[in-house]
Parts: sequence; C-alpha cells; structure tokens
Amino acid sequence: MSFLNADRDLSRNSYYAATTARDIGFPALQGDASADVAIVGGGLAGLSAAIELADRGFSVALLEAKQLAWGASGRNGGQAIHGLACDPSVIEEQLGIEEARRVWAMSIEALDLIRARRERFGIDCDWQSGFLGLAVNERKGRELQEWAQHVEATYRYPLTWIEHRDIGRWIASPRYHSGLHDARSGHLHPLKYSLGLARAAASLGVRLYEASPVVAIEHGRTVTLRTAHGSVRAGQVLLAGNVYLQGLAPELEARVMPVGTYIVCSQPLGEERCRALIPSRSAVCDTNFVLDYFRPTADHRLLYGGRVSYSTVTPANLAESMRRRMAGTFPQLADVQVEYAWGGFVDISMNRAPDFGRLPADGASRHDNVYYLQGFSGHGLALTGLAGRLVAEAMAGDATRFDTFARLKHRPFPGGRLMRTPALVLGMAYYRLKDLL
Repeated sequence: MSFLNADRDLSRNSYYAATTARDIGFPALQGDASADVAIVGGGLAGLSAAIELADRGFSVALLEAKQLAWGASGRNGGQAIHGLACDPSVIEEQLGIEEARRVWAMSIEALDLIRARRERFGIDCDWQSGFLGLAVNERKGRELQEWAQHVEATYRYPLTWIEHRDIGRWIASPRYHSGLHDARSGHLHPLKYSLGLARAAASLGVRLYEASPVVAIEHGRTVTLRTAHGSVRAGQVLLAGNVYLQGLAPELEARVMPVGTYIVCSQPLGEERCRALIPSRSAVCDTNFVLDYFRPTADHRLLYGGRVSYSTVTPANLAESMRRRMAGTFPQLADVQVEYAWGGFVDISMNRAPDFGRLPADGASRHDNVYYLQGFSGHGLALTGLAGRLVAEAMAGDATRFDTFARLKHRPFPGGRLMRTPALVLGMAYYRLKDLL
C-alpha cells in the first residue's frame, strides 16, 4: 500500500523514540511453531490480548511485522479518554440505550485497566491525570455543554463544566470559549507503556516475534499463519494489525481507511512556563471535526498534534506548519522551536465506531475462529486494552461483551479501491470548511 513508505519516513523523528530506550528485542520466527492462539500485530491491542489470554492459561504466539509498538501504538498523541471516537448517539441508535450504557461503562473500564496494568507490571510511562475538552466559540460551547449534560444524565459520568468566564484559569489561550474537565481520563508516554506491556507479556510466557510479517493465512479448524521463514498453527487467531494487514483479510480493508496524523514536540519550556499554559497539566482536545490536541510532557515540553492527511500525502514543511499552529493556540510560544516532528496512520471507520468481529464463515474453508480488532479511529490508547480483554473473554468461551461491539454495523467507504480516497478528501474538506466558518 502506498502509505507504508510515507509511514516509514514519519517514524524517524519521534519524541517518543528519542526518550525511550528499546532495551528489549525479540527474534524473528524461524521454523514451524504451534500455539492455542496466534496474534498478528504487536501494538497495544495485540499485546493486551496476549496478556489477557496468558492470564487465562492459553499458550500464545504473537507475530509483528516490524518492531513491537512500531505503528500508532508507539507514536500517538498519548491521550487516554472516556468514551469512543464516535458520538454516543451512534451506539444508542444501533444498540439501544441500555447497551450504549454498557459500552460507555466498558470505555471507563479501559481507563481503569491502564492504571491496573501500570501497577501490576510496574510500568513507568509518565501517567498524568486530567483531560480538557474545549470549544472554540459560543455555538460549539453550547453543543459541548449539551453533550456533557447528556453524558451525565444518561451514563452517570461526572464532568466539570467550565464557563467562558473561567476558561482562563484552565488554559492560557485566547482561542477557547468554554469546555469541560474529566479528572479520570489522562495522558501518558505511549511507547513506554507499549514496551511495558511487551515485557509483561513476555514475563507471562507469550512468545513474541519481531520482523515476522505474515504473508498468508490458511483457514480451517486449525489456522496456519505463514511468514517468509516459518509458520504458526493455532486453534484461534486474532488479527490486530489494523491498516497494516496488507491484504491478509481483504474483506476488512474497505471498512477502514488509513488517515495520517501529525505531531510536534517543542523544545524544553521549563516547569514554570509549561505549567502556566495548562495549570492542571491535563491533556487537551478541541471539539472541531478536524481537531487539535496537545499536552505537556513529563520533561516540560508541549506536545502538539493537529494536522491530518486523508490522502496519505505528508503535508509540506510539516515541522514549521505545526509550529505555527501551536503558536496560533499559544501566542506566547511564538519564539519556541520544535525539536521533533513525526506522524503515522490511524485506522478510521465510516462512523468512527470500533469494528470488532470474526471473519465470516465460508463453507468448509472458513471457521469461526479468526477474530479481528480495528477501527479505533484515533481514540484507541485506552480502548485497545479493553478490546484485548474482550477478545480473550470470547476465545475463552464468553463472547457476551465482545459481541456487543460485534453487533455494530459498519459500511464500506464509498468509491471502491480507486475512488474512496478522493471521496474522503472531498468530504473532509467540507468538514474543515465548516470548522473554519
């Protein structure tokens, strides 16, 4: 796929990679192996599933095409937030209010799971509690307040509303009108967290293989995953590669699109200057359709994301254009340079709801034993952990919670292989114009 070359280039100047020692590594698969469960993809979803399965007594082999946490899991904005990427109304309309409440509760469980794993496995990943959702004008402020009231009334989830007159106490930016604060959500260093999960999985006996791209799947009661130098046979398989599956499951490809997202990290600001920007040190995200998101780092920099590419083409002059965007939000940082600029691709679904399920049965050639997790739509840092737990529950015999998500309906992106990207670019241009107006 054409975005893979761009993705390789975008991984080179990451703040996360520069501040994390990759002091663990795992061999490529050589020869034939077997396991109860084989996992394709060594990101947060795959590693989470591996831990949950090992806890349940399964033997697990995980195959990663590059390095563990090489993709979005190790390069994202680091924000762990309540809910899903889609509006709760998407779930309510499809599944009804009671199931929507269960889904919301599971999204909060996902936040608690991060804390539990940090504590259980001693993962130092710079966790900081707090999230600010902010509106850029009065109209968007009213919409956000209505959303917050709906969440509190329907899901019994407490949020602190921030009036326009008080916004300056929460953020030192002229851009924002009003907002909300969630003390339970937060942010972390995603590469440190992901590698901590990898160490945890290995300690539980999971066999981890890097540089082992799967080139073919042979379906049956026992599934065989083939790489260039070996194979793994397993009774159950999890596909957790998202947009990196590269043709292994063609029936899933039309349901997600790779969308480029880009981040910069400033030079060190010093603790006082950094804290003055966001006194609570919360993660921040606005409510625009094409949104900006940012947060302070543990070493007192500002990490800022805000540009996206729906065409898979990396924006020109990425570092400078993102620096100007950061200074537009914080004019007091006009003299600040950025030291890191990187990006990557997330998998979005048409309705921004997660897409979990099993590959469809096809007579004698297919069995109901290949699961998949995709469509996190840029909101997966916490949700991937929960997804790994749900698929492990299903493989162990209780698919109740997994099937709640599996019942969500997903449409393919319009236009087919040739036209779906141009169609999406046009659609996003419309929403970007709405944000500007």
